Formats: sequence, C-alpha cells, structure tokens
Amino acid sequence: MQIGLILLAIAILFVIKSVKVVPQQHAWVVERLGKYNGTLTPGLNFLMPFIDRVAYKHVLKEIPLDIPSQVCITRDNTQLQVDGILYFQVTDAMRASYGSSNYIMAISQLAQTSLRSVIGKLELDKTFEERDIINAQVVQAIDEAALNWGVKVLRYEIKDLTPPKEILHAMQQQITAEREKRALIAASEGRRQEQINIATGEREAFIARSEGEKQAAINAAQGEAAAILAVAEANAQAIERVAAAIRQPGGDQAVQLKVAEKAVDAYSKVAADAATTLIVPSNMTEVAALIGSAMKMAQVAK
Repeated sequence: MQIGLILLAIAILFVIKSVKVVPQQHAWVVERLGKYNGTLTPGLNFLMPFIDRVAYKHVLKEIPLDIPSQVCITRDNTQLQVDGILYFQVTDAMRASYGSSNYIMAISQLAQTSLRSVIGKLELDKTFEERDIINAQVVQAIDEAALNWGVKVLRYEIKDLTPPKEILHAMQQQITAEREKRALIAASEGRRQEQINIATGEREAFIARSEGEKQAAINAAQGEAAAILAVAEANAQAIERVAAAIRQPGGDQAVQLKVAEKAVDAYSKVAADAATTLIVPSNMTEVAALIGSAMKMAQVAK
C-alpha cells in the first residue's frame, strides 16, 4: 500500500515536471542540464522531468516603464527637471534571458543618458517646442542598444519639463510682455483702421455731394435754357402772328389804333403817379407824328 502511494506521488511529480501550460502572450525559456534548449510557446508543452527546467518567464505584452526624474542641462546652460515614461516589448525571449542580467534596469539607465544627451543639444525654448523630436531621438538611441537584449522600444513620452523657479518667473514676464505688445499692436491697428474708414466715408460723402450739386446745376441750367427757348419761341410765334395780322385787310388801321392806345395808356400811367410832373406838348400833332413813325416801322417790317 505504501509502495503504491509512493509510485502515485512519483507519477504526479513526473506529470507536474513534464507538462507545462504557457498562457497567451507569454514565453518561457527552457534549459536542459543548464544549457538553453528552447522557448515554450503559449499552450500545452511537455518537458523531460528532472532534466529540463523553466529558467525564465517573459511577458510579451507592451510594458510601461516609469523613468525616474533627473536633472538635464540644455545647450544654453539651463537646468531642467525631466521625467518620462517608456513603452517597450520583449520580442526575443532567449536574448532577454541571456543578453542582459537585468534588461529593465539597462533600458531605464539608457533612457536617462540618452535624454540628457538629446536635451544637451537643444536650447531651453526648443525643449518645450520640440518634444516629439526629443521623444523620437530617445527611442532611436535606446532601440539600437536594446536589440541585443531582445527588447523592442516602442515609444518614449516626456511627462514633465520643470525649469527652475527663476526661469519660470522670467518666462512668465516674457509672456506677459508679449501679450501686452500684441494688445498694443491690435489697438493701434484698430485705431488705424478706424481712421481709414472715417476718411473713406468722408471722401465718398464729399464725392456724392459734389455729384449731386453737379447734377443739380446741370438740371438748373437745362431748365433755364428750356425756359429761354420757350419764351423765344413764344415771342417768335407772337411776332409771326402779329405780322400775319398786319398783312390782312384793315391791318394798318388796327396797328394805328393799337399804337394810339398804348400811347394814351402810357400817358395815363405817367399822369397817375403823383410824384411825377407831366409836361403835355402844346402841339398834339406830335402824337400823330409818333403814331406815323410807328406805322412806317410796321410797313418796313411788312
């Protein structure tokens, strides 16, 4: 009975030692008698008991690694407190096992030295503007060395860049001065545009007024010319009608009568004015002579 229990225990131990189930996204390195033998892939795997053993277990997932904060000096001799985070992935389990005694520490130290080297080539202002370039250069520097460790560096991100308090205060003053400068420029541009708009409006208004005055003068001149032409045409028509009437039988007598009426009317108007002294000719035949002269002029016109 005891022998059976011993054999059962040995069988269970053999099964435990020989059967290995590897989870997904994991890789286990197997050594046979202290020498690398192979890498177990996810799923059910069989080993030789007491001869093979799982020496290393690696996770093939993407792993975030926090890089400790450090002081970096820029090209213009300014100190920066920089910390970041690195993302890497084990791609070769055998090299990750035997390429470095501690590939995580190696990656972390290499990330710090690479970051100091990259920031040392840049000025302070550029370190804030070119974070993407810094990240890419750090990844490139680490990735070349990490190939021997069976690790692929995916990306590096700077979490924080902290300059000294004096530099922060100076940068704040610079930003404030720049904003005040932009405000003054914007205000002057607004005043300039306002003056331009006012001048443009006054010029357009003056042109509109002058155009209106010009058109009014033209209209007035045309109206006066039309009135003079109408009066002249009316006088011409009146003269033509008078001349035509004179040519008719009895026209001469009518002219004499009209002239006599005008003369008598003129004398009566002059006599009606109390302030006017009227001298009546003693020889009234002169009136007849005046009428005769008018008749001769009418005959000449005829």
